[in-house]
Amino acid sequence: MGETPRFQLGVIGALVLSVASSVAIVICNKALISTLEFPFATTLTSWHLMVTFCTLHVAQRFNFFEPKSIDLKTVMLFGILNGVSIGFLNLSLGFNSIGFYQMTKLAIIPFTVLLETVFLKKQFSQKIKLSLLLLLLGVGIASITDLQLNLLGSILSVLAIATTCVGQIMTNTIQKKLNVSSTQLLYHSAPFQAAILFVSGPLVDQRLTHKSVFAYKYSPLVVIFIVLSCLIAVSVNFSTFLVIGKTSPVTYQVLGHLKTCLILTFGYTLLHDPFNERNIIGISIAILGMAFYSYFCTHENKKKQTNQVSLPPEIKDTTPLLDPKSVVHHDKEGHEAKRTNGVATKDSLV
Repeated sequence: MGETPRFQLGVIGALVLSVASSVAIVICNKALISTLEFPFATTLTSWHLMVTFCTLHVAQRFNFFEPKSIDLKTVMLFGILNGVSIGFLNLSLGFNSIGFYQMTKLAIIPFTVLLETVFLKKQFSQKIKLSLLLLLLGVGIASITDLQLNLLGSILSVLAIATTCVGQIMTNTIQKKLNVSSTQLLYHSAPFQAAILFVSGPLVDQRLTHKSVFAYKYSPLVVIFIVLSCLIAVSVNFSTFLVIGKTSPVTYQVLGHLKTCLILTFGYTLLHDPFNERNIIGISIAILGMAFYSYFCTHENKKKQTNQVSLPPEIKDTTPLLDPKSVVHHDKEGHEAKRTNGVATKDSLV
């Protein structure tokens, strides 16, 4: 009986950590990129992941967690796919208008629902779907200002959506199928994510900014903010895997849009960014959609738990722990796509 409250407390802690760290890194990166004029977001993300791996390696050495062996091909594919998704998100932002980029992020939720429904046979109730639609409508009203289309930008957006969705689904699947924790999975995959971005990051950034990260003059203040950003990113990356593992890819995306609303609000109150009635209406609708989604998810989970408890012992024991059918579904699930502008709310800059 004590497991459920403990699990719920863990979920709440993961959600709070994810929101707090994501908002913090957005503020830090905004100062770094806008104020200090360090525009190399993809390269910065590779540094985030390298610092994350080093931090986890030290933690493992001090026995804060125990590493678990994971198939090399699985973790390599997973790490590379997540790294590629971050690159595509940043390229999508660079080659599209802000409004179209926000549409790209909004499309991740329905595409994730579609993938889980078709390939994993997961069922979403009409109430859940309507609450998600309300959420997307609100975020769209609050954040989308213009929609300028171009062929290359559209292709990059489709690739960003596909890789992000598959990567996030895979994050959830690997943790549950292989029984590994979020820390263990992040520890094994971070080097591959960092490697792909470390190689491609400078090229992507140079294509987007027409500047070289190697020619940039690093002042002491810039270095301080880079270090601070990397330290916050450890928490962002860890909480991303934690939230997806404890909940679902769709819930993580809903949380991401909550972060967007909070960032818009903080931008207005702390940084005096432009804010109008449209932003207020959109944020209000989005929060209402999130409230409905949270309520319906909680209600349906409690209903499922009640049904499971009411089953006779002989029925509960008829399904083996590793049901071949469930394994087939997991195998199809493939890859769970981020967080994730970690910043671009990995938002993709995490």
